[in-house]
Amino acid sequence: MTLVLLFDLLLALGVFWLAWQTLFAVSLFRGVVSFMVFGLLISLVWIRLQAPDIALAEAAIGAGVTGALFLSALGRLDDTDSPSFRVLPWTSPLFLSAAALTLLVCLWLGIAVWDLPAPGLAAAVDAELERAGATHPVTAVLLNLRGFDTLLEVAVMLSAVIFSWSLGAAVVPHAPAERLPGLPALASLLHPVFLLVAAYLLWRGSHAPGGAFPAGAVLGAGGILTLLAGGVDWMQRDDRQWLLRLLLVAGLALFLLLALGGLLLTGTFMQLPPAWAAELILLVEVGTALSIALMLMAFYLYGEPAR
Repeated sequence: MTLVLLFDLLLALGVFWLAWQTLFAVSLFRGVVSFMVFGLLISLVWIRLQAPDIALAEAAIGAGVTGALFLSALGRLDDTDSPSFRVLPWTSPLFLSAAALTLLVCLWLGIAVWDLPAPGLAAAVDAELERAGATHPVTAVLLNLRGFDTLLEVAVMLSAVIFSWSLGAAVVPHAPAERLPGLPALASLLHPVFLLVAAYLLWRGSHAPGGAFPAGAVLGAGGILTLLAGGVDWMQRDDRQWLLRLLLVAGLALFLLLALGGLLLTGTFMQLPPAWAAELILLVEVGTALSIALMLMAFYLYGEPAR
């Protein structure tokens, strides 16, 4: 047994163990922490599967931002709100049925993955890279060759923000300054780091793993930290709501403009002109990253900032 295989086995066991700890933790806090560590291990799984783009998004959104949302919600719950779980014995019919169904689904997925064609669409993507505007295949696919899928992802995130705002007015971030006096200083110290990392990921996305989604997730994480420190008060001011809503829809609006522009210039919906593809991809990446960051911050506010 090689060290790499041993690492993969330990990683798989760690993922299953943390999933169990997340679902059946004795307290909600332990469950949230287990979920955050679970997200980090899943990002390692994606790295082992040679998908660093997904690993970046998983670490930033699945572990970081989602963990912050869970911790924020947990801080607003009373101690009496923690539910008690009853673990079924492994001999119960319900447990055996669920285990059998899970095993069948895993077996079916394994057979489906085993029968996938070896080359896939890599050759077709490589043939279009010169006209796609990006030398990194994932960026070329997400923002040009299959940009419609990314457009739908941004639309789904924006719809989720609208639905969360329909729950009521926004709440004050759960981080009183008198209990965390060092948080504003920490946010001021780390905020330039978040900006630099996000800018680097945006620049790197054209030729290597990175792009709008990881950059937006990093910006969103920095924004949530700033919200915890009492900053970004303009998001909850009545006279700045037009700016917030404009920035939230900027990514989707840019995608739609590019889609219609591609239809007029090339005759194909969402196809960018090869001569301007690189510049247009950078433009839409900047707008999408900013919109994603503000969407994640809007989720953290848990409601509509102003009526």
